[in-house]
Amino acid sequence: MTLSSRRRLLVCAAIWGAMPALAWSSTYPAKPIRMVVPFAPGGASDVVARLVSQRLAEALKQPVVVENRPGANGIIGTDMVARAAPDGYTLLLNTAGAQTLSPVLYKAGYEPLKSFAPISLISSIGFVMVVHPSVPAKTVQEFVGLARAKSRPLSLSAGSSMIELIGETFKSTAGTPDVVSVSYRGTGPQMQAVVAGEVDMTIDPFNSMAMIRAGRLRPLAVLSPKRSPALPDVPTMQEAGIQGMNFNSWAGLLAPAGTPKEIVTRLNQEIVRIVAMPDIRERLAAIDYEAVGSTPEQFATVIADDAARWAKLVKDTNYKEKTAP
Repeated sequence: MTLSSRRRLLVCAAIWGAMPALAWSSTYPAKPIRMVVPFAPGGASDVVARLVSQRLAEALKQPVVVENRPGANGIIGTDMVARAAPDGYTLLLNTAGAQTLSPVLYKAGYEPLKSFAPISLISSIGFVMVVHPSVPAKTVQEFVGLARAKSRPLSLSAGSSMIELIGETFKSTAGTPDVVSVSYRGTGPQMQAVVAGEVDMTIDPFNSMAMIRAGRLRPLAVLSPKRSPALPDVPTMQEAGIQGMNFNSWAGLLAPAGTPKEIVTRLNQEIVRIVAMPDIRERLAAIDYEAVGSTPEQFATVIADDAARWAKLVKDTNYKEKTAP
C-alpha cells in the first residue's frame, strides 16, 4: 500500500468514526426527555427541576418531563437513572445527599461518580434551622436549653440521610441527644411536618421561605459561614454559639455513564445558559439558592470531593442510619 493510499484510508476511517457523533449531535433530541427527581414533590431538587425543565424544553424543542421517584433517601430514583440507557433521554436532577452520601451509608447499587456522566451544577443550596411557632424558643440557645431541661419531648424531622446526619451532628455538638429524629420521604414532607406541628424542628434547605414569611415557621439559624441575604436578621450557627455546623448542598444535572460526549456537551451548554438567565437567578435567589453553572469536569470534582467529605464525617461521628431505606 502506498503512503498516499494509507493516508486516504486513515482519513476515511476518521470520517466513519466521527459519523455516530455527528448523527447524535444533529438528531438529538428526537423525542421527549424525562428528568428524574429522586425525591417527593416540593423538595429542593424538585424546585430546581421545575425551574430548569421548562427552559430546557424550549431550548431543545422537545418536552422535558419531571418525574418524581422518591424513596430510600434518593436511592430508588438515582439507581434507576444509573441503570437507564445512556442515550440522553433519561436525566437525573440530584442533590449532594443522594448522589454522594447515600452510597456511603448503603449498598446503593451505584457509585457517586463512576455510574454517571456529570453535566452541570445548577445551584448551591444552603440550610436553615426552623421550628414550629409553638416551640417556646426564639434562639438556638433557647432551643438547646429547652432540650436539655427535658420539660417536654422535642423532635426533628429529616427527609434525607443528609438532613438526618446534619441533625445528628447538631444534637451531638449542642449536647441534645434526647431530641428524637423522625424520618420522612423527602425534604418537602419533612418541612410540611414542622408546619403541621407533627415535629418541632428541622434543618431545611430553604424550602420553607414562604412559610417563614407567613409566620408559620420560625428560623433560628443558618448553617453557612455568612448570614443569608434572604434572612439577614437570622444568625449563623457560629454566631449562635454552635461551632462546626457549616453545611450546604447543591443541585445538578447528570446522565447515565456512557452518554455520548456530544449530548453531554449540548446539555451542558444549555444548562449553563439557562442558569445565567436573570429571571432564573432571581427565582433561585428568592429561595436562597445560588445559581451555579459549571463544566462537566468541575461538577465531577465537586462530586468526588463531597463523597470523600461525607465518608469522613460518617466515620468520624460513627453515624448509623436509624431506619432502613
